[in-house]
Amino acid sequence: MGKIHRKIVAVGVCCLMTGMLTGCGSDTTKITEGMQLVETLDYQGALNAFDEAEAQKEDSRLIARGRGIASMGLTEYDQAVEYFTQALELSDGWVQNVDYDMNYYLAAAYTKNGQPAEAKKVYDAILGLKPEEKDAYFLRGSAELELGDYESAKADFDQAISMDPKNYDRLIEIYEALAAHGYREVGQEYLQNVLDTAKQLDAYDSGRIYYYLGEYQKAYLALDEARDKGGADSYLYLGRAYAATGDYNYASSVYNNYLSKQGPNAEIYNELGLCEMAKKEYQNALAAFQAGKQIEGNSLMQTLCFNEIVAYEYLEDYQQAEVLMNAYLQNYPDDQTAIREQQFLSTR
Repeated sequence: MGKIHRKIVAVGVCCLMTGMLTGCGSDTTKITEGMQLVETLDYQGALNAFDEAEAQKEDSRLIARGRGIASMGLTEYDQAVEYFTQALELSDGWVQNVDYDMNYYLAAAYTKNGQPAEAKKVYDAILGLKPEEKDAYFLRGSAELELGDYESAKADFDQAISMDPKNYDRLIEIYEALAAHGYREVGQEYLQNVLDTAKQLDAYDSGRIYYYLGEYQKAYLALDEARDKGGADSYLYLGRAYAATGDYNYASSVYNNYLSKQGPNAEIYNELGLCEMAKKEYQNALAAFQAGKQIEGNSLMQTLCFNEIVAYEYLEDYQQAEVLMNAYLQNYPDDQTAIREQQFLSTR
C-alpha cells in the first residue's frame, strides 16, 4: 500500500521557444486561446479551441501542433504522434525553428508512447541538420539507454557535457538517466569528475553533487551555506540531504522555514508532505499535499494528487482515496503504479 511519488518527470523538451505557444506571433486568435488553455492544463478545452481555429481557417500547421500538445496532455500519445507528423508534413520545405520545436515534441510523444527507436530517429534527423543541438544529444542518449545501447548513450552524454561543461543541471539529468538504467556508478563518475576538476564550484552546485554522490553530511553543510543565496532549489536539496540521513524533523523545518519566508511553492509542499509521511504524521502530510495542489499551474499536480491519495490511505479513509483515485486515472490513465493502487483500494 501507499507507494508515494517524489516527482513524476515528463520527457524533457528543453529547447522549445516560448513565443511559439501563441502561434509564433501570427494573428491566430483561436490558436492563441487554445495554447492558453494548454498552459492551464485544460486540454479538452484546448482541442475545442483548435477545432474552432480550423473552422476559421487559421494556420493549419499550428493547429496540428496544438492538437498534438493537447493530446500529450491527455496521454493520448498515438494521437499526438499523428498530429505532430501531420504538422511536419505541412511544411513548405523551408526548415524553420518551429520545425525543430515540433520534432522535439514528436520525439517526446514517441518516448512517452514506449517507442524509443522512433524517438532516436527523430533526434538523428535533428542532429543531422543542427549538430550543435546540445539537448538532442542528451535526449538521444536517453533514448539509446531505453534501447539498451549503453555505448552509444554514453558517447552522446559525453558530447552533451563537452559542449556545455558547466551545465550542472544537465549533468545531474545524465546521472539520473544512467542511475535509472543500472549505471549509477558511471553517473557518479561524471559527478566526481566535476568535484575533482572544477575550479570555481559554488556551494549550491557542490552541495547537490555531494547529495547525488550519497555524501549527505558534506551536502547539507554546503547547502546550508547556499540556502540564503539561492532560491527554492537550495532549500529542496538541503531538506533532502537531511531526510536522506533520517533527520525528517530538521528536513521539515527547512521546508517550513522556506514557506514562511518565501510563500507557497508546490515542490516544497510535496517534499514537506513526504517528510511528514516518513514521520507517520499523515494528517500533516495530507495538508501539505493539498496546499501544493492549490497553487495554480504548478508542474507537480500529478505527483501531488497521487500523494494526496496515499495520505488518505494511511489515514484509512479508503472511500475518499478511491474516489480521488478514480478521478486521478481519468486524467492520468497510463500511470501503472496508480492502476495497481486502485486494485488495492477495490479490496478495502
